[in-house]
Amino acid sequence: MTSHLLYDKIKEITGVDKVFHKHFLEKLARGRYGMTNFDYLEKEPKFKRFVDIAIKAEKIFRIDLEACAMNCRRSMESAIKWLYSVDDALVMPYQDNLYSLMSTEEFHDLIDHDLRRRLDLIRTVGNRAAHNGRRITEDEVGLCLQNLFLFFDYLLYCYGDFYEEKTYDPDLLKQEQEIIQKEVLPDVDLKALIAENKALKEELTAKREEKIQTYVPKPLDLSEYKTRKIYIDSMLSDAGWTEGKDWINEDTLQGMPTESGKGRADYVLYDDSHKPLAVVEAKESCADVAKGRQQAKLYADILEREYHRRPVVFLTNGFETRIIDNQYPERKVAMIYSKRDLEKLFNLYRMRTGLSHISVDKQIAGRYYQEAAVRAVCDSFDQRNRRKALLVMATGSGKTRTVIALCKVLLDAGWIKNILFLADRNSLVTQAKRSFVNLLPNLSCANLVEEDNYTAHCIFSTYQTMMNRIDSVSDEHGSIFSCGHFDLVICDEAHRSIYNKYRDIFNYFDAPLVGLTATPKDEIDKNTYSIFELENRVPTYGYELAQAVKDGYLVDYLSIETKTKFIDEGITYEELSEEDKETYENTFETEDGSVPERIESSALNTWIFNADTIKKVLHILMRDGLKVDYGQKIGKTIIFAKNHHHAEKILEIFNQEYPELNQPGKPFAVVIDNYIRNAQSAIDEFSDPKKMPQIAISVDMMDTGIDVPEILNLVFFKKVMSKAKFWQMIGRGTRLCENLIDGNDKDKFYIFDFCSNFEFFRMNKGSASKNQMVLQGAIFSMEFEMAYKLQNAEYQQERLKTYREQLIETMLGKVRELKRDKFDVRQHLKYVDMYSTETGYQTITYEDTLIVREELSPLILPDPDDVMAVRFDALIYGMELALLAGKKFGRYKSDLFKKVSGLAGVSNIPEVGAESELIQKILNTDYVEHAGIDDFEHIRKSLRGLMNIISGEAHCKYDTDFTDQILSMERREAELENDELKNYKAKAEYYIRKHQDNIVIAKLKSNQPLTSVDLESLEKILWDEVGTKEDYEKEYGDKPLGEFVREIVGMDMKAAKEAFSMFLDDVNLDSRQIYFVNQIVEYIVRNGVMKDLSVLQESPFTDQGSVVEIFQDLNVWGNIRSVIDQINANAAIS
Repeated sequence: MTSHLLYDKIKEITGVDKVFHKHFLEKLARGRYGMTNFDYLEKEPKFKRFVDIAIKAEKIFRIDLEACAMNCRRSMESAIKWLYSVDDALVMPYQDNLYSLMSTEEFHDLIDHDLRRRLDLIRTVGNRAAHNGRRITEDEVGLCLQNLFLFFDYLLYCYGDFYEEKTYDPDLLKQEQEIIQKEVLPDVDLKALIAENKALKEELTAKREEKIQTYVPKPLDLSEYKTRKIYIDSMLSDAGWTEGKDWINEDTLQGMPTESGKGRADYVLYDDSHKPLAVVEAKESCADVAKGRQQAKLYADILEREYHRRPVVFLTNGFETRIIDNQYPERKVAMIYSKRDLEKLFNLYRMRTGLSHISVDKQIAGRYYQEAAVRAVCDSFDQRNRRKALLVMATGSGKTRTVIALCKVLLDAGWIKNILFLADRNSLVTQAKRSFVNLLPNLSCANLVEEDNYTAHCIFSTYQTMMNRIDSVSDEHGSIFSCGHFDLVICDEAHRSIYNKYRDIFNYFDAPLVGLTATPKDEIDKNTYSIFELENRVPTYGYELAQAVKDGYLVDYLSIETKTKFIDEGITYEELSEEDKETYENTFETEDGSVPERIESSALNTWIFNADTIKKVLHILMRDGLKVDYGQKIGKTIIFAKNHHHAEKILEIFNQEYPELNQPGKPFAVVIDNYIRNAQSAIDEFSDPKKMPQIAISVDMMDTGIDVPEILNLVFFKKVMSKAKFWQMIGRGTRLCENLIDGNDKDKFYIFDFCSNFEFFRMNKGSASKNQMVLQGAIFSMEFEMAYKLQNAEYQQERLKTYREQLIETMLGKVRELKRDKFDVRQHLKYVDMYSTETGYQTITYEDTLIVREELSPLILPDPDDVMAVRFDALIYGMELALLAGKKFGRYKSDLFKKVSGLAGVSNIPEVGAESELIQKILNTDYVEHAGIDDFEHIRKSLRGLMNIISGEAHCKYDTDFTDQILSMERREAELENDELKNYKAKAEYYIRKHQDNIVIAKLKSNQPLTSVDLESLEKILWDEVGTKEDYEKEYGDKPLGEFVREIVGMDMKAAKEAFSMFLDDVNLDSRQIYFVNQIVEYIVRNGVMKDLSVLQESPFTDQGSVVEIFQDLNVWGNIRSVIDQINANAAIS
């Protein structure tokens, strides 16, 4: 073909004129045209498959960036699969997709962290490039080629036959490239590749094991300028720093271990006196921030030598920021601290004293467990160097007092200045602030729910209020509530508030965190423990109801469990009296003259409110409830109602039945829930023992966090499914109250259970508090997962492709409406940007679905549609996902039938009648079993708008007065302890704890042997004063008295170490043996004795080996055993 014909042909293809092609032919003639950085690898035939792709990728760099990036990814994937086929150290994961192959431990062992980061960039940019239209830059794609080059350099060195050290040449990317035919490359079949390379495996594995020892990774040398200007400068400006004033770029420092002795710190942040506060080491956006750790340390060393103060170090790449604050381990932070935050931090460092020898204010927290809790947190913060603590303390045991005492200790020791107390309800915030003001009158406090005092040192707020204030409150220096503003964050009811919807508050504020909860530790979801970085079921300190009752700090309960026929079984037409049948027919007869055979018990107090049932409940309460004023008046009582209408109905019937109890302006019973205005004032009146009302009928509002010691009766007139919530509600009655009942102290309260809650939880039903995503976030995750599933080849029919596009359009709208300047959105901007364009959804991976669920879904704003319609969306989406995953519908199907059956029951409503054909089709055919995505979408769109008709609020409400009957009534003692001797046990253990200065008890604690006189003294106390010998023997059997006392008080640490001093001071013992002896000491200090030696076969004793492994000289172990025996013996008579 002549050159002119070639020109014409190229112009026809590309539209480019002859001038370009003349230049092209000249380049080609010189032999330079078409050279790539990967050409030299062609002499390795083993690498041909993935090298050819890399060469094609570089050749189209200047023509098609997206195709270049995708080919980089494909080449890398092919190389990694080849690696799995030839190296015996790599084990196939359960899936052979690229992400899984790059995530195995074996792959991480083979490929160092730095190289993995480079490969991950190729993967992510390649994914973005595959999202048609997604913007990628030349810099990014050029970096992908360079990273691929470095990966192949590693492969060639470790597995190749002709290694040749080469340097990547970026200038090769600048040459005009030949026009190559685009081709669709088939995926690499890994199983076939493994079979193909089976013969090479042993040889290449051995070669890699030898060569990898001498391989030297080749670092990238990239400018950091772009990263800094785009991301980091913006972060500094947001934090209130001023460039050239208190923020210096490229600050020259003298004293670096270089030939010139000089170095340039990326940023140094100064205070007003020009003393350095922080060094910021900036890395490229694609780089691991840890790469700058050592360099930043050297800069900090120089500044510390010059200014006699070590600056804080921030490591950042613009997306991730980490802090080294010279106290706690390096950690991730939301952003760089503001100037005033750093100045405050250094002021605290200067004033701070240790927490080893604190004094807890007994006027605030005078009980032994409160002081122990404070010390446990201080020990965690100081000695253990932890920044998170979780206190599990029974309702009424004084959580708030405990945390106030903790704040006082930390304030006095100079550890904190600004405190944030967060709760999820206004009433809890108000109550907490009131306690702080009363007990710490010199601490400035503000409740953000009620006032805008942002300068107070102790801020109280609900989560939502604080989320709104973070972005909106600022002064001339910038945001007031910056990430380093608070020095301590207290999270009330931590088990239900610390994740999902409000988790970004805790990620944003970089402060030590104390979580409070009254939920029993076994009922807390393990995710709560993991957030506090604690072992499951091992809080920082725990003090639960059973122990508090034993100690006499809380009171026990008696349950009165009553079953009524309607609540337990529902209302059955045939079982009604003739009079009630007639009323039933008149009330529930349908247009065709039929009546339902029965009404389920779940309808009771939801949309049917039966007066006689309520009368019977109230009659039992007023007859059997605990009373005050010498039996003349029922004690303070909470009735837990199912919903607002139920509560109002209870109040209506109470006033009808007991009108004489009401006085003008002083109602005996009131409803307290979210429907009433000024609910807090109603709670305050109920809390006042001198004021009415005596009975509070509550819906949710008084379930938790209300402190009314005078409560004597709790009435469960609703089912409670959560065991955690159930115990929280019981906690309303556990507080002590002196002189409450006719001059006697409160020693018990009654629980009236009409809904079989105790029975339900005795059968170990119910659930622990769980980490649940809010509805709008859950639906977004479902939509995203469906878009992922619908990518599969089997779903590429036109109608399903259209449906996927509709899902993407919906999700785009939800992401685009997020406000980018909000603090919680700012923390996830990478993903907000990624999914704000259509290209973000083109090639979704399973990894993407996990990331979206974690990073993006919690940000999604509530849907403006009716909540019942949105819940129906979630139900149908769940069925669609099950269909796409090939799973059974399970409970989704039963839930759908339940809702559609509800609609069928109100077909007389015109809107429902219009869909009667679809309703009957669902209920009476196998339509659902054989439904496809289109069918489910038809169901969803047709019926979602009708869901409010069958919701509890929209359902027609019926007030009836059918005669109910009591089926059974049973009184049961509390099941905290099942024996009858808990009163003796409580008194005995309480006495021992309170009298540790007693001579005999002190001797036991200090490991001094007892005499017969000592034993007589103990017998007098435990068998005469506290109770009888029979009481003791029934409770503790033949356990020696000294052993009983020692188990309660433990042993003094000094005495225990003295007993084992011959081993602890023995220079001949190795570190493992010393560790083992120290574990024995700690065990005996806690437990007093060590009688069951089987514990030595468990952690922590076995953490460094078994007894036989550690003590190969059994004489040494025999001597240790003798000391243990002597300690046990000292608890008996000598």
